Amino acid sequence: MGGAINTNSTLGSSNFDGSIQTITKVNANAGFSIVSFTGNATSGATVGHGLGVAPKVLFVKERGNTNNWVVYHQSLGSTGGGDTYVLFLDLNYDKGGGFAGGFNNTSPTSSVFSLGNSNETNRSSGNFITYCFSEVAGYSKFGSYTGNGNANGTFVFTGFRPALVILKNTNTVKHWGLFDNKRIGFNVENYALFPSDTSGDDTSDYIDFLSNGFKLRSTALFLNKSGDEFIYLAFAESPFKNARAR
Repeated sequence: MGGAINTNSTLGSSNFDGSIQTITKVNANAGFSIVSFTGNATSGATVGHGLGVAPKVLFVKERGNTNNWVVYHQSLGSTGGGDTYVLFLDLNYDKGGGFAGGFNNTSPTSSVFSLGNSNETNRSSGNFITYCFSEVAGYSKFGSYTGNGNANGTFVFTGFRPALVILKNTNTVKHWGLFDNKRIGFNVENYALFPSDTSGDDTSDYIDFLSNGFKLRSTALFLNKSGDEFIYLAFAESPFKNARAR
């Protein structure tokens, strides 16, 4: 059934769009929602996200459990057999084989995302949190690019100057890379952090933030291995405004 009832203004709104009732906090203008639900280990279960458009990225984690963070990204695609590829935010794995038990080999819709029976996304009685992202023109962009293995690297168009870029090599076992404009914050001194590793800032020259996207400035395998496919999430420095060239 559809609809949402505000049952608690602090915790969020009850959402009945899916077969599993959820508590959601939604900012549709920012293309972001936080969804809390209890797993039922049922393949084909659905979960309402409240965005009104299909999310392109999902981060799923069971609270109070050591299972990994599961990442759905629309650019990962699926195997020839239809199994959805996923990544793990806290691991350096590549996309490997498909993960049928994660999202039931079903793309999110404008109202729900689907679950398989995996413990990582739908353990029976598990308390899960999901961060859902949909694209908003001028504010966020979620896509993919192919590495060229050259220090004069690939340019990725976003339509805005990024404040934050998160990326991952999907074909090779390498750490996630995270870049922002607050640590040093000028080209090419945009330091890297690695969400899937415990190390601190990496001060190598990796990336330029430009007025309409970002450009790779390194041959490092985690962000520019020749021929490998990479997924990214990018968020704007000045949402919905024209950025100055630098």
